[in-house]
Parts: sequence; C-alpha cells; structure tokens
Amino acid sequence: MNHDLASSLEFFVLLARHGNLSAVARMLDLTPPAATKRLAQLEARLGVRLVNRTTRSISLTPEGETYLHYATRILADVREMEDVVSSSRSVPKGLLRINATLGFGRTAIAPIVSEFAARHPQVEVQLDVTDRPIDLVESGVDLGIRFGALPDQRLVARRVLSNRRFLCAAPRYLAQHGEPASLKDLERHQCIIHRQNEDAYGVWRFTHDGRADTVKVRGALSSNDGDIVLNWALDGHGILIRSEWDLAKYLESGRLRVVLPDFILPSADLFVYYPSKRNLSARTRAFIDFLMARFEAPASPAA
Repeated sequence: MNHDLASSLEFFVLLARHGNLSAVARMLDLTPPAATKRLAQLEARLGVRLVNRTTRSISLTPEGETYLHYATRILADVREMEDVVSSSRSVPKGLLRINATLGFGRTAIAPIVSEFAARHPQVEVQLDVTDRPIDLVESGVDLGIRFGALPDQRLVARRVLSNRRFLCAAPRYLAQHGEPASLKDLERHQCIIHRQNEDAYGVWRFTHDGRADTVKVRGALSSNDGDIVLNWALDGHGILIRSEWDLAKYLESGRLRVVLPDFILPSADLFVYYPSKRNLSARTRAFIDFLMARFEAPASPAA
C-alpha cells in the first residue's frame, strides 16, 4: 500500500470520526482549505461523493459508509502486520485506542491512562468517552471499558470487577416519607430515574427468593447522567438505583442508606472488551494487565 493511499485512508477515518474538516485539519497540521482540497481530490479520484457537507458538519453518504468500513479494516490490518513484523508484541509501543463510558471514563479511566502513559512512553493512547457503546470492530478501537455485558459475539470480554447495584436514599428523605418494606411500596415513593440506553423507562427489575419481580416506578426527576441523579438522591429527592462503585463512600459516611436490601438488582460488573479476531499487541496486553491491577481490591460497601 503506497503512502498516498494510507494517508487518504487515515484522513477519511479521522473525518468520519470527528465530523468536522476544521478539526481534522488541526490534527493533521493542515490549513482548512488544504483539508477541503484533500477531500475533493479523494472524491474526484473515486468518482463518487463520500460526504454531505453543511456549514457546520458533515455526514457520510452510503458510499462514504462503505469507504469508511474498508478503510478502518485495512488500517487495522496494517497496524497488526506492523506489530508482528516489528516484534512490538514484546515491547509496548504504537497507537492504543480506548473507548470508555462518559463519566467513569473521565473520573476513573483517564487517571489510569495517565499512569500507564508515564510507564510506557512509546505508547500513544487515544481515549474516547461516549455515552453509548460503539462498534469496536468497525471503529478500529482496541479496547472498550464498560459496565454490563455487550451483545457482540465478535468481542472477548474480561471482567475487571464485580459491581452490585442497590436501592438507596438519603436519611432525610426516608425520615420524611418512610422506608419502603416491599416493592409495592415503591409505587408511592418518589423514585429518581436514570435513563440508560434502551432500558424501559421507570421499570425496575429485581430477584427475590428465586423469583423475578418487576415494579413500575414514578418520580419528578430523571436524567441520562449518572452523576446528576446521584446528587439528586444526596439532596433528598427520592430513591435511586446505583452501583456499589458509586455508593461506597456515601454509604460509609451515612449520607445514603440502602433500602430493600433483600431484593437483588441485576449487577453492573465492569468489563474490558476487545476484538477476538486479532492477536493482542504488546501495548493492548500491557494496558489490560495494568487496568486489572488497578482494580484488584475495589471497595465494597456494607448493605
């Protein structure tokens, strides 16, 4: 593969990822007119339009989607080939792309990346944080770090830590409204709803004495951001579902209390995912080992 073709593939993958020619121009140290000309030359060479352009953003045409699919796969294969040929399987070096959840990626994974980068200066790390999971295979991303199992059979999943979920509320809310004694009681309480992906709105699922139980809750407050709903619970606005990773310090300090502890919620274990069809490079294996070591002894709250 000649240099011009590789450069075109990398340019277009960056453009598709960021959706903005000016951003790509800055990343590649080009002027905006030069980036625009580069896209025009690529489309002229192929004889098709790859993107639809507006004044603020771009979107891929069907031909652009196809080009992105193959470009991502080709670049990933080239990276893997160079890893093997240059013996980088024994020395961590090169580009490592990681995707993580938005809040957790910012507060927990970013500091780990910082430590890892200091220890492995030959590794270049790109950390992207997104609300929703991305397709690691199609995006050419090496690792995904997320809570809960992803329904993608092309990926290998390794559990980083177990992470139970609890119902919780602030003591002042319970003092004012009473503590629920059954799932039925939740129907009369203010429940703070964390909207996540495609979960049914306000439907909470439990296991109790070997039986599956479901309750439809209501509440005046809901958000798709985990930190926001947690702060609302701390302010005494209602009952919330949250994982032990987020709750540990608040349960220990008494700012939150677990309610209905005998009703078991689906866990939110933390996993690291990676495409199964590739041999892991040294940088990928090194980061997984580093990540696992950082989570060897997570704090566990007492219910």
